[in-house]
Amino acid sequence: MRFFEPLFRDRRDAGRQLAAALAHYRQDRPIVLALPRGGVPVGFEVAKALAAPLDVLLVRKIGAPGHEELALGAIVDGQDPQLVLNDDVVRSVAPRPGYIEAEKARQLAEIERRRQNYLGARPPLSAKGRVAIVIDDGIATGATVKAALRGLARHNPARLVLTVPVAPAESLAELRAECDDIVCLATPDPFYAVGPHYRDFRQTEDAEVIRLLEEARQWAGAEPSGAPSG
Repeated sequence: MRFFEPLFRDRRDAGRQLAAALAHYRQDRPIVLALPRGGVPVGFEVAKALAAPLDVLLVRKIGAPGHEELALGAIVDGQDPQLVLNDDVVRSVAPRPGYIEAEKARQLAEIERRRQNYLGARPPLSAKGRVAIVIDDGIATGATVKAALRGLARHNPARLVLTVPVAPAESLAELRAECDDIVCLATPDPFYAVGPHYRDFRQTEDAEVIRLLEEARQWAGAEPSGAPSG
């Protein structure tokens, strides 16, 4: 049985390869928003190459009552957090009055806990009027990324760019309407999962996320931060 060769040594290697494909965006002074935890090592290398500020973009699913794996929508990080609902699922499930608002509050608290863990009191970067590059270590179904893009679009970025090392072509096709540009290095067919395309796909730990975000401030220390407004 012949096994395929992984495309990337690890997430940092994938980030360096993506950075080369994104070099033309350096002149636009972009911001890089990585989905933790696995997207942060990838985003770190892109942000470093583009001399761009790096931030995390936290997304939390709002599950249906008693069926948490079924997403009614998602809440997207920011000082002006965005609730993105799947209207068809909401109509089908018909959650009790107040359920979505209660879940929104619960997930916002978790987002705030995670942001405090990663960045302390540092506020989210503003995407308004900026080229915003959204990065993860790969895409499978694309549901989380879709919510992230929709939430971020409400902050009126000048350009919204989705960037991933590897993803199935059908997932990318569904995401094209959610952003201005997609940069993906590989679309294997058949596609089973993200992990096999990395030689080292061990879990990214919180300590690494915190260290990389702190290191990224060295080249973006003067970058203004603030609340996105949509």
